[in-house]
Amino acid sequence: GLKEKLSEDLFYSLGGVPTRRVAELIGAHYGLAVDVEKIFHEKEALFTEGLSAVKVIAPVVEIARRVALTRPVAIASGGPRDIVERSLKVTGLAALFPVVVSADDVGPTRGKPAPDMFLLAANRMGVPAERCLVFEDAEPGMRAAEAAGMPWVRVASRQNGS
Repeated sequence: GLKEKLSEDLFYSLGGVPTRRVAELIGAHYGLAVDVEKIFHEKEALFTEGLSAVKVIAPVVEIARRVALTRPVAIASGGPRDIVERSLKVTGLAALFPVVVSADDVGPTRGKPAPDMFLLAANRMGVPAERCLVFEDAEPGMRAAEAAGMPWVRVASRQNGS
């Protein structure tokens, strides 16, 4: 097991990265052999237990509501599709985001910081990548947006403190 406390900086640096990949990276960082599937299922079970406490980033939701009146909007999340969709339902946002791209759509090695999720979301919306605007709260997502050729805006979250 982990012989030292998990670095908070390391944890937050992996925001938006698919869970399976996070498990691999943390295991490698600490020199541990990890059961990626076991970690994935345990993490998702814990997240599901706390689903009713999911909070939205209010300014982003407000912007998305305004933009959705005239343009397509999407979610591109490093989470598994079932968790993303349940989170959208719990927060009352499912109808706002008709395009949902998750880690399940791109595979465990093509999640953020790779551009694949954002490019797939743009494709599904029928919008050229350079005409998209990404709102991100985690460094891997910002790097993914840049790699996709999409401008991005950093949004405040508990993890980046901005």
